[in-house]
Amino acid sequence: MTIFIQSLDYNLWDLIVDGPNLPTITNENGELVSKPRNKYNDDDRKIVQLNAKAKHVIICAINSNEFNRVSSCVSAKEMWDRLEVTYEGTNQVKEAKINMLVHEY
Repeated sequence: MTIFIQSLDYNLWDLIVDGPNLPTITNENGELVSKPRNKYNDDDRKIVQLNAKAKHVIICAINSNEFNRVSSCVSAKEMWDRLEVTYEGTNQVKEAKINMLVHEY
């Protein structure tokens, strides 16, 4: 999947790995909140469009069970991270698998 995404557009892969940094603004309480779409400038639209494209590529590559896992994610990075944990496990799971295989060997 990595190679497929990189072959489409390497910027998509960068966005998935690093995160999209979606447009935000500071509200009157000093908190960062999502920027309203009607206040997007051209750069904001490019970022949001690239995130949507990356999400589309991921969704097209997964089945309906996996879609249910990631459908609530806002960014492509969030989707990728959730799929990665599901299929590769956390670092603790990886270490446990390695220890089990070493013990069996």
